[in-house]
Amino acid sequence: MASYSSEARRVKLTDVRRRGAIGIKAISFALIGVLNTAVDYSVFLLARAALKRMLAASTILAALSGWCDCGWPEISLLIAANMTSWLVAATGSYVLNSSITFAAESERKLTWRAYATFVVSGIGGLIANTAALVLVTQILLLPVSIAKAIAVLASFIVNFSLAHLVVFRVRAPYLR
Repeated sequence: MASYSSEARRVKLTDVRRRGAIGIKAISFALIGVLNTAVDYSVFLLARAALKRMLAASTILAALSGWCDCGWPEISLLIAANMTSWLVAATGSYVLNSSITFAAESERKLTWRAYATFVVSGIGGLIANTAALVLVTQILLLPVSIAKAIAVLASFIVNFSLAHLVVFRVRAPYLR
C-alpha cells in the first residue's frame, strides 16, 4: 500500500510539472506574441496605407471584389493587408518560438519543414484573425484599430493550441 501512495504522489508530481511546463510555455508564447502583435499591427497599418495609395493595388482589389462578389473593395483591402502582416509576424513567431518557447522540442533548429508546418498550422489562426477583423469592422462597426486588437485575441488561442499540439509536439526518437 505504501508503494501505491508513493507511486500516486509521483504521478501527481508529474502532472503538476507537466501543467506547470505548459503554463510557462503559454506565458512565453504570449510574451513572444506581444512582440509579434506589435509587428503584425504595425505591418498591417503600413500595408493597408500602402495598398490604399497604390492605384494598381486598389484596382486589383476592386476587380477581385467584383469578380468574386465577396464584398466591398475595403474588405479585400483589409484581407490583403492582414495576410501580409500575418506572414511577416508568423515568420518572426516561428523563429522566436523555436528558439525560446519550444526550444527543447525543436532543439533550437530552424528548418524549412518545421517553418512550413508552423505556417500551415497558423492558417487556422489567420482565418480566426481575419474573420474577427472583418466581422468586427463590418457588423459591429468598430474602428479598424480596435477590430485588429480583437482579431489578435481570437487568433492567440488557435495559434497556441496548434503550435503546442501539432508543430512542436514531442516526437518519438525514431520519428526524428
